[in-house]
Formats: sequence, C-alpha cells, structure tokens
Amino acid sequence: MKKSLPARLLALVAFAGLSLHAVAGEVKVAVAANFTAPMQEIAAQFEKDTGNKVQLSFGSTGKFYAQIINGAPFEVFLAADDETPARLDKELLTAPGSRFTYAIGTLVLWSAKPGFVDDKGEILKKGTFAHIAVANPKTAPYGSAGMETLKKMGLVEAIQPKIVQGDNISQTHQFVATGNAELGFVALSQVYKDGKLTGGSAWIIPSADYNPIRQDAVILANGRKNPIAKELMDYLKGDKAKAVIKSYGYAL
Repeated sequence: MKKSLPARLLALVAFAGLSLHAVAGEVKVAVAANFTAPMQEIAAQFEKDTGNKVQLSFGSTGKFYAQIINGAPFEVFLAADDETPARLDKELLTAPGSRFTYAIGTLVLWSAKPGFVDDKGEILKKGTFAHIAVANPKTAPYGSAGMETLKKMGLVEAIQPKIVQGDNISQTHQFVATGNAELGFVALSQVYKDGKLTGGSAWIIPSADYNPIRQDAVILANGRKNPIAKELMDYLKGDKAKAVIKSYGYAL
C-alpha cells in the first residue's frame, strides 16, 4: 500500500497538469509597431502569470485597420491612436465598452549618432543632413505627428525632399538605426528605457507641437467570446503592465 502512494500522487499531479493545460487559452493580438518592445515584455509576464498564450503581430495601425475590416482573425487590437478603435466601434467590429486608452505616446527626433541631434531640434532649421526618416503619415500616427511638427516649425517645404518614408514606425526606426537616414521621427519608446536613451542623441518634442497620441486598445469582434481577450485587457490595466509602459517613456 505504501509503495502505491507515490504513484498515485504522481498520477494526480500529472492529471492536474493536464487540467491546467486544458484550460489555458490563446489570444491573437494586433499591436501598433511603436509598442513592440513593451508589449513583448507585458505578454511574457502575462503568459508567466496566467499560463495563457499571446500571439502577437506588429505593424502600422492603418494597415491593421484594413486587415480587420477584411476579416483578419485578430481578437485584440492595440492601436497607435484612438481614432481607429473608435471607428471600429462605430462599425460594430468590437466588443462594446471594451475600448480604453492604454498609453499616451511621445514623439522624438532621434539619431543613432551621439551629439548629432541637439535637445531643442535646431538641426531641423539648419538642415545639415541628407535624409530624415518619417513614417507614412496616412497610416502611422507617429508619422502624422512628425509632419505636424514640421508644419508648426514652417519646415515642410524645405525638408520634404529629404524625407525617407517608412511603412510604419519600426521601419522608420530601422532607417535611422542603420544610418540610411541620419535622423528621424520615432516613438520615444523605441529609444528609451528606464529613464534614459538607449543610445544616440535626441530631441523629445514638446507635446504642444502635435496632437496627443492617445493609444487605445479594444477587444475585436473575434474576441468577444474568448475570455483570454478580456483577461489580457484587464492585465494591461494592472500595476505590472503600467510599470512596463511607464519604463518606456509613455504617459498613462
């Protein structure tokens, strides 16, 4: 009898493990490119804490919108603006009442070269560069904010010939990081961690120079019946996720 007890316990443990595995779920999430690093960190924490899986796809908000209205299987959408999720709400392609602002983004003029960009952005007026990277303003909110900044400074006409356009903010950052453009408008979260730049030089652009980049999350129609979608949204509102979001320079 005593010899059979460990075997019985092992069987119970194995059964419990199978049960936990059985209830673990998965959620498919479309994430704005600027939020790549923080969301990877948050998703890893969420998976560790809940046992559920998060399938992440990164890209431009505008392109995700086009995919969603054409039937893409995403269940949660973390946009780079608040207008696109609101539009999806009106088009009845979301779970009603699920939309909320998960972060407020900050625009930065950044160069991979230390000392190249001054802390007041005077380099834009001097024009001592050959190329400046800007995300497509029609599909990427950070690109739109970059063009707003140039317009406010009265520099659109002068700088337009030097613009190298990225499909999204990730490609825009890559242009600058690889030196294909000496500088560019990117999300602060791409070049900032725990209160300091991760490299290069930058001008953190005053928020008054562009419309607020309120980034909203929403459960999509495909996620209405997936409890993991709601669980992830609640997790984004929690202290662990907020700490990560803040560490990348976002406001809440």
